[in-house]
Amino acid sequence: MSLYDDAVLVLKTFEGQGQGALRQDYLDHLAAHEDGMWKACEAGHVTASALVIDPEHGRVLLTLHKKLKMWLQMGGHCEPGDTSLTAAALREATEESGIEGLTLLPGGPVRLDKHPIPAPCNWHYDVQYAVLAPRGAEHAVSDESLDVRWFPYDEVPDVADESVVRLLEATRARL
Repeated sequence: MSLYDDAVLVLKTFEGQGQGALRQDYLDHLAAHEDGMWKACEAGHVTASALVIDPEHGRVLLTLHKKLKMWLQMGGHCEPGDTSLTAAALREATEESGIEGLTLLPGGPVRLDKHPIPAPCNWHYDVQYAVLAPRGAEHAVSDESLDVRWFPYDEVPDVADESVVRLLEATRARL
């Protein structure tokens, strides 16, 4: 199965609360753009991200994005070697956190978040997952980050935007 086919299947089975219209927007985008998985698609492209969570200590790991200068979940563009959205999200989380042994929170994506980005690409159709950090996980700052830091759940609204806050809320509801 191609990454494109996997994305369509993931989206068709996604049951995010109150996100049916957004899910359909993603599916319509992919139906209209065979290249809608790739950064080169100027109408926008699907991305995969993951919130790294440590429920035992009530905290999440966020990255201070180098270009955007914002605290965000780990994530980014799909790559030709990615076999699924899940694999892309896990790869991005591992690369950007430096943590080996992350495991996906069961149940598929947690949320969808479509947000504008500068031209020429225009939109990110982000499929958001959550991953659990192993006990004693040690993180590292990647080339894509200015910093990587653990934040207690209650501090996230003070440092991150609404998208990250909603992702954390949806993740905690699933735990």
